[in-house]
Amino acid sequence: MQGKYKIDFELFNSINPRTMTKFVKKDQVTASWYEIDAKNAVVGRLATVVSNIIRGKNKTTYTPHMDDGDFVVVKNIEHVKFTGKKFQNKKYFRHTGYPGGIKETTPLKMHSKKPEEILKLAVKRMLPGGSLAKKQLSKLKIYSGTNHPHSAQNPKVIDISKLNNKNIIRN
Repeated sequence: MQGKYKIDFELFNSINPRTMTKFVKKDQVTASWYEIDAKNAVVGRLATVVSNIIRGKNKTTYTPHMDDGDFVVVKNIEHVKFTGKKFQNKKYFRHTGYPGGIKETTPLKMHSKKPEEILKLAVKRMLPGGSLAKKQLSKLKIYSGTNHPHSAQNPKVIDISKLNNKNIIRN
């Protein structure tokens, strides 16, 4: 009976190098720099563009378990917008670690203290959890105003209004 159900496992165990997925090695990874102007940009739409770039999903060599993303410099973060009434009504929760230590804040309060934290939290929540996400999040540089110290890297300018007309709010 054993010979009746014999399967040739040679067929399943053979590895054809032509059909295997090509992964990039650590020394083959090259990082570019991009600059995005966040003036009148919608937070969620801006965060999706940024998270795709810092994860490396815009490259053909995207590998989920490696950090092959690019650096992103976001300027004019104080002019970022929310749609609807989210600027007043949305709540961010954090916990101090002590019993009953849940704290809540709104984007209105965060905008007055640390405006860059709004985008950083949105991008952080779009990344997978773990140490790889921390490494990828360190490639995000957020600045208030138009000046930033990364002009020596010659970042490529991305105009998010040209990607989709819903990416910015026109008043």
